[in-house]
Amino acid sequence: HSKLPLTTWFLAIYLITQDKNSISALELKRKLGVSYNAAWRIKHKLMQVMKEHDDNRKLANIVQLDDAYIGGKQKGKRGRGAKGKTPFVSAISLNEEGHPIYMRLSVVSCFKKQEITDWAKKHLQEKTLVISDVLPCFNGLLAADIIHGSLPKNGKELHQYEAAFYWVDTMIGNVKNSIKGTCHAIREKHIPRYLGEFCFRFNYRFRIEDIFNTLIKCGAKSPPMPEKLLTLAESQW
Repeated sequence: HSKLPLTTWFLAIYLITQDKNSISALELKRKLGVSYNAAWRIKHKLMQVMKEHDDNRKLANIVQLDDAYIGGKQKGKRGRGAKGKTPFVSAISLNEEGHPIYMRLSVVSCFKKQEITDWAKKHLQEKTLVISDVLPCFNGLLAADIIHGSLPKNGKELHQYEAAFYWVDTMIGNVKNSIKGTCHAIREKHIPRYLGEFCFRFNYRFRIEDIFNTLIKCGAKSPPMPEKLLTLAESQW
C-alpha cells in the first residue's frame, strides 16, 4: 500500500542490502530522488521487516550472552547504571568450531531475572548452552529451560573471560560504531529497528546473493505499516 513505484522500492532494497555499511535515510533520499520523509518511511518499513524476520529464528547450540547499552547524550558514567542509555541484550550463537553463526540484539526494559526469562523463552531454543557473566539477572535463564554457565570478569580470570566473550563483545562494539557512523542521532524508541537491521545484515553476511530476494519476499508478506504505526515506539523484544 505505497504510492511509490515498485522500482523505487527495489532500488531501496538493493541499496540497503548490498551496501557494506548501513545507509542512512538522508543518503537514501539522495540516491532514490525522493523526499526525506519518503526515504525515512522506506528505511523504517524495511528495518521493521528485517527485525520481524530475524526474530522468528531461535538461537541454539552455544550462545554468548552479554548486557549492553546504547545511545544517550548525558556525560558521565558509562555502561551499567548510566543515565539516558537504552539497555539491550546481545546474543550470538556459535558453531562447533566456535565461529559465530547468528546474532540477536534485543532492547529490554531492564536487566532483571523475569525480563531475561521472558526474553530467553522467545529467542532461545530450550536446552541451549548459554555463557554469560555473573550479572544476577542472567540466572533467569534457568527458568526458561536454558543450560547456563557464568564466568566472572576479574583479574584472575580476565584472559579466560575475554576469550569466552570475544565474539559478543566484538559485535557490541561493531553495532555501536555502525549506528554512530550512519545515524548520528536516533530516537530511543526506534533503536530496536536499527539493532534488527544490523542483525539481519550480519546473519546474511555469507549469503549476499540471498539477502535481496529474502527482503523482497518478507516485505511482500508483511502487513501495511502506515506512518502512524512507524512513528510509535517499537516493541522491545
